[in-house]
Amino acid sequence: MERSLRAGRLATFAYFVLAGFIMGMWIVHIPAIEHRTGISHAVLGWLLLLLGAGAFGGMQLAGPLTDRFGARTVVPASAALCAASLVLPGLATDVWTLGGALLVLGVGNGCLDVSMNAHAVQVERGYGRPIMSAFHAWFSIGGVLAALIGAFTLGRGWSAAATLGGTALFCLAAAGVAARALLRPDPSAAVEASALDASAAEASNGPARKAGRATPSRIWILAVLAFMLMLCEGVANDWSVLHVKDVLGAPASTAALAYGAFATAMTAGRLLTDRVAARVGAVAVLRYGSAVGATGLTLAALAPNVPVALLGWTVVGAGLSGCVPQLFSAAGHADPDAAGANVSRVAGLGYLGMLAGPAVIGPLTHAIPLNLTFFLPAAFCVVAGFTAQILKPGPAPEAEPSPGTQPAADRAEKKTPSSQPTAG
Repeated sequence: MERSLRAGRLATFAYFVLAGFIMGMWIVHIPAIEHRTGISHAVLGWLLLLLGAGAFGGMQLAGPLTDRFGARTVVPASAALCAASLVLPGLATDVWTLGGALLVLGVGNGCLDVSMNAHAVQVERGYGRPIMSAFHAWFSIGGVLAALIGAFTLGRGWSAAATLGGTALFCLAAAGVAARALLRPDPSAAVEASALDASAAEASNGPARKAGRATPSRIWILAVLAFMLMLCEGVANDWSVLHVKDVLGAPASTAALAYGAFATAMTAGRLLTDRVAARVGAVAVLRYGSAVGATGLTLAALAPNVPVALLGWTVVGAGLSGCVPQLFSAAGHADPDAAGANVSRVAGLGYLGMLAGPAVIGPLTHAIPLNLTFFLPAAFCVVAGFTAQILKPGPAPEAEPSPGTQPAADRAEKKTPSSQPTAG
């Protein structure tokens, strides 16, 4: 079992790299595709909403499918859809074909995002210690690889269709190879979840109901926190460069370092967060990480010069790096039987936050300077820090145990990693 668990972890790393690589290859080819289709920046902005809508829909679709058929089935299928749809934007010739291509690509991306995170929760449960942040770090590394390879192919004049087509074939093959190592559904987790349901039902003298149950309020709180924190990430992604260039008057080459500083700190932080979470717990990671993120945003907003601004964006990346993975992990561990659906809710609302960041900041700049708008995401970080206690496991359902027996909830709780959230 230990050998298969290690193989499953490596396979999960592979899918996170593939997801980052696929989306990164699309991003680096946006200018070429925009030129090929003859659309304006404004039209492209509207079309990107189709990509977001498709991703959100795919997330809501993949969650229940993962719970029903298992991540071992849904992850490879989602990766195949995401990889195959990557070639479509490269073949688009006008606004209509590009819109359709981005919608399909978004669906594939959303399905892969939720299913691979659900499988990551399963792997983490097997290890019994935090490992979620490392998976998210490898997603970022996949994006870096895409930037390097895209720069190489674009520099040699390769067409977007040829490059994206070749990337799609490679990713399809890699997804097929990695699929063999994915874990099968964990029967012990399902048994424990059933035992908890039965205990709760006995305590209330009613039948245990798993199907059609309402989403716990704790999951929706996690989703709202994901929305706020991923909005902060979206602000850093889309506005850090413009902040350094337009507010502080730096040249474009220097301004680009703002995003580079944020992304590098984010990746490095995620590679280190799991060890920190194992030592101090997920609550502390979210609480103090959000505080550091708020500090970085404030530093960037008040920066008098470029070096201080770059330091601010670096601090933002370091602070936020481990926060969102803790939310995904908590959602997945809250109920093993509904891990996919719960992750899809948190990831879906978080993704909307990522898209909302640019949309919220843009209109605010008509009323106040760009740098002052950063106090809004800073406030969201503060709220997340004060709400971090939501990650602390709540009391398990209590039932009257038979004489000489141990409650099922207690048995399940003992098997749950102490550093990970359980059913609240």
